[in-house]
Amino acid sequence: MTPTSSPAAVRESATGLGAQGLKPKGAVRWNLEAPELIQAAIRRNEGELAHMGPFVAVTKPHTGRSPNDKFVVKEPGTEKDVDWGKVNQPITEAHFETLLADVRAYLDGLDELFVEDLYCGADAAYRLSCRYVTPNAWHAAFVRNMFIRPELAELASFAPNFSILHAPEFQADPAKHGTRTSTFIVLNLAKRMILIGGTRYAGELKKSMFTVMNYLLPKQGVLSMHCSANIGKDGDTALFFGLSGTGKTTLSADPERGLIGDDEHGWSENGIFNFEGGCYAKVINLSREQEPDIFATTEMFGTILENVVLEPGTKKVEFASQSITENTRASYPLHYIRNHVPSGRGGHPKHVVFLTADAFGVLPPIAKLTREQAMYYFLSGYTAKLAGTERGVTEPQATFSACFGAVFLVWHPTKYAEMLGALLDKHGAQVWLVNTGWSGGAYGTGSRMKLSYTRAMVRAALAGKLAKVKTMTDPVFGLHLPEAIEGVPSEILQPRNTWKDGAAYDTQAKKLAGMFQENIKKFGSAVSAEIMGAGPKG
Repeated sequence: MTPTSSPAAVRESATGLGAQGLKPKGAVRWNLEAPELIQAAIRRNEGELAHMGPFVAVTKPHTGRSPNDKFVVKEPGTEKDVDWGKVNQPITEAHFETLLADVRAYLDGLDELFVEDLYCGADAAYRLSCRYVTPNAWHAAFVRNMFIRPELAELASFAPNFSILHAPEFQADPAKHGTRTSTFIVLNLAKRMILIGGTRYAGELKKSMFTVMNYLLPKQGVLSMHCSANIGKDGDTALFFGLSGTGKTTLSADPERGLIGDDEHGWSENGIFNFEGGCYAKVINLSREQEPDIFATTEMFGTILENVVLEPGTKKVEFASQSITENTRASYPLHYIRNHVPSGRGGHPKHVVFLTADAFGVLPPIAKLTREQAMYYFLSGYTAKLAGTERGVTEPQATFSACFGAVFLVWHPTKYAEMLGALLDKHGAQVWLVNTGWSGGAYGTGSRMKLSYTRAMVRAALAGKLAKVKTMTDPVFGLHLPEAIEGVPSEILQPRNTWKDGAAYDTQAKKLAGMFQENIKKFGSAVSAEIMGAGPKG
């Protein structure tokens, strides 16, 4: 403890670690600030500093989430609520208790533990008080970046109502613990506890809590959403839904609008609120020219860079390198973005944007959706995986993730869709579909939509400039396409016109339309005929 640091006793909660059933033999570092955590991480050889001071950690062999290793405890109190299946795999209470006992024993035996008491949810009426316990200083720094940091005066009386025990080096025994592999992310909604182990990838610490919010908030009449949010100078809030790689973080970090948050939000009767206090941006091919605000955070002390490659000698980040993974990340506090909203809150949105990166090159760059179309595309949650990004992927593959975040949902997807529909009806928000993917051909032939064009289209939509613009109807997808947008070449607004071979476009569009039609069938009678009929006709 340095002379300038606050006394440790001030930062320690009166509840102690007994609330988590822990009796550690080693030192416990309570609620350290970012500089102390980075110092500890360097001391413990957990990573290194890059040029300008961000901390770099490598999480191999896991460089992404392990969705097939996530389980939910099946117990009487929540059993009827959970949409059981591939996303929410059941694990027994007995297996959980065995795993919990072994994780506790493992953590108790370590020489050093780091505890961070944090809030999840910017609206105090709905937030959770979360306690993270981890053996790694850099993971503690990560969650401190990602969640809402209490004031120092709040820590002594901090009473957690959700606990996360993190044991990244502990390996589960599937035969003993009921897991699939040695990696595990196990949620016990009744005990309000999460166990994470067998993986160093920090995203598990963030997304497991998002899953919890996806369960608890709908019970309180609040829609939990996998979306970013920002607000204009006139107080107009906008939401951006999208899967990884579609531009959710990039488009919401607009210098002309205040950033509320980049990934997870709730929509209550009071408006929009961020779950987090930080951002977790993909940084593969990041450039100062295209994304200046996000790039600036990668040159700040306190930022955590995950799985990036450093240039020998200079320790500058090689943002184009995929030698460790394509899924390189930066974690930084929200206030590292210049134009952020300190409260993490906004009013009811006037505009909702669904983002997709269509690698087939057939969806329009922007389309105005009817209410029924909004429900259809929300339940579809479409984007496309690119050829070459995964072993065996040789051509674009359609990915449908309900509500733009199926892997994080606990209730059946239609519950979230019904809540969104009711909120759109009540507050009159306009919904847009924006394709940040390919134009002029599929991936490999066409080119990625220019970010400058996408920004111009989105800005025009949010400013209300497209409200009365003349539209045309796409014959395959039935979408309403603006005929002209200032600053955007008119020919790109109709995707077929950008292809050299119109017949090839027709074939590709019909192929994707069929994929949409096949996907929506899985919801069966849970979706109304009006919504079913709002999809592609090809």
